[in-house]
Amino acid sequence: MIRTYGARAAAGALAALLVLAGCSSKAKDSDSGDDGKAAAGGVKTGEGVSGKTITLGALTDMTGVYATLGKSVTQAQQLYVKQLNAAGGVCGYKVRLSVRDHGYDPQKAVSGYTELEPEVLGFAQFIGSPFVAAVKQRVDGQDKVLVLPQAWSAALLGSPYIRVIGSTYDIETMNAVDFLMKEKGIKKGDRIGHVYFEGDYGESALAGSRHIAGEAGLTVVEQKIKPTDNDMTAQVAALKQAGVKAIVISAGPRQAASLVGVAAAGGFDVPIIGNNSAFAPQLLATQAGPALAKNYYVSSPSLPIGADTPEAKKLVADYRAAYPKDSLDNGVVAGWTAASAFGEALKKACASKDLTRAGVDKALLSIDSFDVGFGIAQDFTDPAAPSSRQSVILQPDKSVTGGMKVVREAGASEVAQAYTPGA
Repeated sequence: MIRTYGARAAAGALAALLVLAGCSSKAKDSDSGDDGKAAAGGVKTGEGVSGKTITLGALTDMTGVYATLGKSVTQAQQLYVKQLNAAGGVCGYKVRLSVRDHGYDPQKAVSGYTELEPEVLGFAQFIGSPFVAAVKQRVDGQDKVLVLPQAWSAALLGSPYIRVIGSTYDIETMNAVDFLMKEKGIKKGDRIGHVYFEGDYGESALAGSRHIAGEAGLTVVEQKIKPTDNDMTAQVAALKQAGVKAIVISAGPRQAASLVGVAAAGGFDVPIIGNNSAFAPQLLATQAGPALAKNYYVSSPSLPIGADTPEAKKLVADYRAAYPKDSLDNGVVAGWTAASAFGEALKKACASKDLTRAGVDKALLSIDSFDVGFGIAQDFTDPAAPSSRQSVILQPDKSVTGGMKVVREAGASEVAQAYTPGA
């Protein structure tokens, strides 16, 4: 394979930030409750449960590379919490979402976690695989706090507290390349390009393309980029010169739009497929819109927001009523799914009369088939495995709700089914 290697500077920087932030979380607030304290009705409570309120944390990106995703995820979760409270809450408690915007900045992400951790029962959102990985040791060690991230790096597997919802990036990428082979004519001996962010996200996805390429007799031509790189002209030129027949992109929406747009402008007519976080429907209104609709695909952990299911249609109606000025995208699905999974764990923990962190985590690990109506059931019982190995292949289409249509239903490739993440 043709490979471009580089030092894992992002991981090192995040590790250093952890030292600066302090490996010990700050003292627990006196009103947060002590582990094992019995509340009214004999329900045990701990951190994040105070008075008649359960507080959950959300570490999001409202101003950085994933600002569109962060806004949708957060608003969907706020909508879920509002509806949950309207239905009576959990065990008589109202649920509150405490939100911090880290702007996809490592220092802000780590400091935001340090600030919120003592105050919350768990995190219903944490955007950014590198940032979640940076606090993983604290989560697994002293904090033991449940985190449902909007991050799909295989490096996050193995933790009983950080539970990836859906297929990890490596598996998702295998399903993407399988689609290219079965539907787009890629065959043994071909070269495929892979443009990827440095750090946990991109390197996890790259592990997937390397693995399936080895199994299928393909060659991967690699192009590493930074989240601050928005112009993909150089990458397109390099991949065109290398003679690739298709491209995988594991980056953000801006990078995907640039890649597709530059390729189209240069007459480089090859299929391009991205990971689930590499698209936003707002891109269809840009100059890259026509090229995205023609040559771009997305490997997704669920059906799109415009899916033809009763649950999806209700969510669309409720979200539009709550946020009439905002567009619909798959960030709404990701946020709603994570909040719903956390809510289900809270309800099970309530039934067991244990709303401590340990009680909620135990409750989540008992859920083996959870589907909020977006086509893929999630199994949270094995911390060493993602909750699903399936992906849905989507294509941009501005005529449908949410700007994405299904071109291949949920499924897992044979390579993905046989693969052990992290092996």
